[in-house]
Amino acid sequence: MIPHEKELVERLSDRPFTLLGINSDSDPDRFRAQCAELGVTWPSTFEGSTREGVPLAWGVTYWPTIYVLDHEGVIRFKDVRGEEMDAAVDRLLEEMGG
Repeated sequence: MIPHEKELVERLSDRPFTLLGINSDSDPDRFRAQCAELGVTWPSTFEGSTREGVPLAWGVTYWPTIYVLDHEGVIRFKDVRGEEMDAAVDRLLEEMGG
């Protein structure tokens, strides 16, 4: 997923778009090392499980869960990946005139 996410972030660098990663890898140090190794440049945070913090608040029960929100913070798409994610983001940008 990360290579695709990198492409998306780079392609939309001059658009009103933000990618936010919430992760629950087995260990926060391993997570940070992987982010550095894989070149993650977008905001990405570590949560220990789906039973606390952001995952609990957003109802995440499995990984990966992908939400695509519009500019008003409304979830418009869930669990889209690859070209389907690109199309969802492009559609929302077009809707807002971006």
